[in-house]
Amino acid sequence: MGPAQRELCPNWQQERAADWPSANPLPWFAIVSKPQHERTVLDGLVQKNLEGFLPSYWATRRWSDRMKRVQAPLFPQYVFCRFDPDRRLPVLQTPGVRSIISFGTRPTSIPEGEIERIRAIVASGSPLEPWPFLKAGQRVRVDDGPLAGLEGILAEGGNIRRVVVSLELLQRSVAVQFDRAHISPM
Repeated sequence: MGPAQRELCPNWQQERAADWPSANPLPWFAIVSKPQHERTVLDGLVQKNLEGFLPSYWATRRWSDRMKRVQAPLFPQYVFCRFDPDRRLPVLQTPGVRSIISFGTRPTSIPEGEIERIRAIVASGSPLEPWPFLKAGQRVRVDDGPLAGLEGILAEGGNIRRVVVSLELLQRSVAVQFDRAHISPM
C-alpha cells in the first residue's frame, strides 16, 4: 500500500501561513501521538487555545479494489505545538497524545527556524513527501536498478551521493554514485 502520487494540500494547522512568523514567544515542541491520531491531537490542542502545526500532503493510496486520495501527515505520529514547558499537563491530557519529545525530564524545544523552514516548504506549492533521514556514514541498501540489493556505506561529497562497498580481505573499497531516490537506510 504505497503512495502512487503526491502533491501539495492544505495544512492541518491552527493559523494561516500569512500569520507566521508568530509573535508568540513560547517555544515549539514535538508531541508524539498515537498512530493515525495526529488530527485528533491537533484539534484537541486548538480547543485548549494552543498554537499547533501539522504539515501534510496529498497521497494516492492503492487498495485492492480502488485508488483513493488521502491527506496524510508529513511526519507521521508527530504534531508540533507551542506551549510553556512548565505547564505541559494540559498537552499531555489531550486525547491521542502519547508523550512530548524530551531529553531527561524536560521537554526539548525545536528551533523556530526549523519550523519556519517546514512551513515555507509546505506553503511553496512544490510537490513534497516524507523521506527517510540519511546521513553520511550510515549503512544503506540500493532499492532499484541493476544493483538492487547492494549494501554499503553512504558517502557524500557536495551534491554527490555514493554507496561505498568494501572488500575486507583486500582492504579495498569501491564507490558507486547513486540518485538519492534509489537508496534507503538499513
